[in-house]
Amino acid sequence: MKIRILATIVLLLAGAASAQEVRIGLDSPPDAARSGSYVFAKALGEQLKASGFTVKELPVNSIGGEAERLDQTTQGLLEVNMADLARAAQLNKLTFGFGLPYLYDSLAHLDRADAAGGLLAKVNEGVIPKGARVVALVAVGGGTGIFNTRHEITKPDDMADLRMRGLDENQMKLFKAWGTNGVVITMPEVANALQTGIASGYINPPFVPFLFGHGAILKYYTPANVSQSLRVAMVSEDWYKKLPADRKAAFDAAVVKAREANRAWVKTSDEQAMEQIAKAGMKITPLTPEGRKQFQERSRTSWTAILSEAEIKPFVDAANKTR
Repeated sequence: MKIRILATIVLLLAGAASAQEVRIGLDSPPDAARSGSYVFAKALGEQLKASGFTVKELPVNSIGGEAERLDQTTQGLLEVNMADLARAAQLNKLTFGFGLPYLYDSLAHLDRADAAGGLLAKVNEGVIPKGARVVALVAVGGGTGIFNTRHEITKPDDMADLRMRGLDENQMKLFKAWGTNGVVITMPEVANALQTGIASGYINPPFVPFLFGHGAILKYYTPANVSQSLRVAMVSEDWYKKLPADRKAAFDAAVVKAREANRAWVKTSDEQAMEQIAKAGMKITPLTPEGRKQFQERSRTSWTAILSEAEIKPFVDAANKTR
């Protein structure tokens, strides 16, 4: 009888201990100097440890890629998942509202719009029933610009002869609206695509060429501020809702601190990246006011290829209110 009671106590204690363990599935190398996603994950882990949680970082691809990590999160097998925006959009396509080109003037503007319009909460209304919860928008850089290997870009028509590397089908729709061509290529294949001419450029925040070894291949950069470069931090809803009230409060507080660390990183990261671009010998060509206006007008035609007018409205209203 005593043995049976002892075994029961051990099992209960093991369950309590596991409830305090937080595994963070990383989506990038653990490089706090160059990865905004890891800056968030690292700060989150440190705050959680200080609050009594046990934290374990799972290296990128150690438990599978984006699709596998999403499945494990929704099934309650992974507590925290650092993921791309499209993963959350698989659960609720409204997530794409955060990535609409030329809707937000800056990352700070996006944050104001989110706070004023309760946009992340609206997204989570569709994400939570499917087993996950987006707890933060994670910046991996400031506004995205246009890199290419061939010539300067000052207006959309300058891109007519380029074939741009597309991140996904939504970006391909954007390229079509600009009057240029694209091809979807995974990041590990981009360097070869740029070198062989399969692709002649891409849209990314300024640090990306140096994170992935493209700095010597790309020759031109236009700081076009097309959209804010985001990923997401999501949690298993099954795990989150079972946290005791004090543990949930501690976790929420850690998320706030991690988000603050991430935003602070973006400011210095973009400045350093622009210095690297110049040092690498890339020609930096700002858009003219007229060129920017043309990009903005053409980009808006791609919005309804991504979301309906009704789906877009809360994001547009919040952006206009906080501009």
